[in-house]
Amino acid sequence: MLILSRKVNEKIMIGDDVVLTIIETRGEQVKIGVEAPKSVKVFRHEVFEAVQKENKAAAVSSESLKNLPEIKL
Repeated sequence: MLILSRKVNEKIMIGDDVVLTIIETRGEQVKIGVEAPKSVKVFRHEVFEAVQKENKAAAVSSESLKNLPEIKL
């Protein structure tokens, strides 16, 4: 893990086209602005984990349905 110190209005570059800007610090909270192309998905980590969990649950449910016997009418 790379650890950087930044002050308000200072930036961090990730690759050629993602820019993180420190907007504000207040106590233990930091506000960060993210500039990235629309093709780059940006999530808070807890949201990303929740989406991954839901995707896995949906895949398991879908796989379970494939194993059910076919009913012919």
